[in-house]
Amino acid sequence: MNNFYDAVYRLVRDIPRGRVMTYGQVATILGSPRAARAVGYALLMCGKKDRVPWQRVINARGGISVGGDPDRPRLQRALLEKERVKFNEEDCCDLRKYRWEPAKPDDYYFEGMDNTDLPFR
Repeated sequence: MNNFYDAVYRLVRDIPRGRVMTYGQVATILGSPRAARAVGYALLMCGKKDRVPWQRVINARGGISVGGDPDRPRLQRALLEKERVKFNEEDCCDLRKYRWEPAKPDDYYFEGMDNTDLPFR
């Protein structure tokens, strides 16, 4: 694995159906807790060929972040609802119920860069 985006994709591919992680949670597990925005950028850049379930990463409130393609938030919610993730009246899911924690988070630690190399700080 040679870059941060690949590390993000590796972790996100392991999130089970019907479970979610937050951008900050992914960044922290990778060893760059200030890189939540870079995680979002990585997921925005992945294509279908990457086979990354990008919809399973949401914001710290348990909601879907709006940005980029205006249709993407609707698609993300529809994909999560198809996986039986439920949203409340504030358009958030209950992170206590749906948040996934890897059993061995150290297996995902990324040593290839420090926070100064991130596209966003």
